Amino acid sequence: MITVSQNAVKEILRLMESDPSSKESYIRVMVAGGGCSGMSYKLGFESTPVAETDKVFEQDGVKVVVDQKSYLYLAGTELDYSGGLNGTGFTFQNPNAKRTCGCGSSFSV
Repeated sequence: MITVSQNAVKEILRLMESDPSSKESYIRVMVAGGGCSGMSYKLGFESTPVAETDKVFEQDGVKVVVDQKSYLYLAGTELDYSGGLNGTGFTFQNPNAKRTCGCGSSFSV
């Protein structure tokens, strides 16, 4: 399962409200090769149909979709959002990551 913190839910809903075309969208979370630790997180809105093999999680009106391969690396992860002065943006609390880079956007298992 992938969970979404209340801060992340609020920010995602705010972003969806600010862009009328994203009202029927969901958040796609992926893992791709790259980054300074070997694998990086990808996050974005999508409105295309969900594939049969995708994992779908819904929390407080936010639908999170993860492809089967990425889910192997993301199971148990929490998507969070920090709006403070030191690093505004989405962050991932991934229990599967053995090492992360300083900025938190890449990891290794």
